[in-house]
Amino acid sequence: MRTDVALQPSNNKKDSQPELGRRGFLKLAAGSLGALALAPALLEAAVRRDRYLLFYNPNTGESVRQVYWTPRDGYIHEAIGELSWGLRDHHNGEVKQFDPNVLDQLYALQVQINPGRPIHVISGYRSPSTNRMLCESNRRVARNSYHIQAMALDIRLPDGRISDLYQVARSLGAGGVGYYPRSNFIHVDSGPVRYWS
Repeated sequence: MRTDVALQPSNNKKDSQPELGRRGFLKLAAGSLGALALAPALLEAAVRRDRYLLFYNPNTGESVRQVYWTPRDGYIHEAIGELSWGLRDHHNGEVKQFDPNVLDQLYALQVQINPGRPIHVISGYRSPSTNRMLCESNRRVARNSYHIQAMALDIRLPDGRISDLYQVARSLGAGGVGYYPRSNFIHVDSGPVRYWS
């Protein structure tokens, strides 16, 4: 069993449309700031720097730091596979390739609110069987959750206010954002833009 994943970028199996990733991230970043000027750090992160995720999964005890996009290569398929492993269903070990759009949302949050420190991912991929089990025990779990499609993450900051994380996630205007202050986490997904608490 892996306890720590810390790989460097690989040139293997890169995305065939790296420019689409750059444009998509710029759109995400621009949406977060409306018609105003793009924040310099976010602009630089979108275009000139490698994108990496740094997160801790308290359910598996694993820390992950992985470059998954570079200006030269675009999305790195192998790296997204490693991130997907770190975000696997911790109930049964099943893995599904994650949607790069939700990874970009997590990266944008990381750049804006928690640079250099890991975000805690308390739920990533959920297999259909795990989701059914959770639905039976908790009426707040969606039957057709984006977690089943590897398009959603439940996250928290280990030493930050969850309300701040929620506000920044909403400002991105990129997918669903759920606010669960009693459980101290937010949900982000790459589905349609919507908000709930």
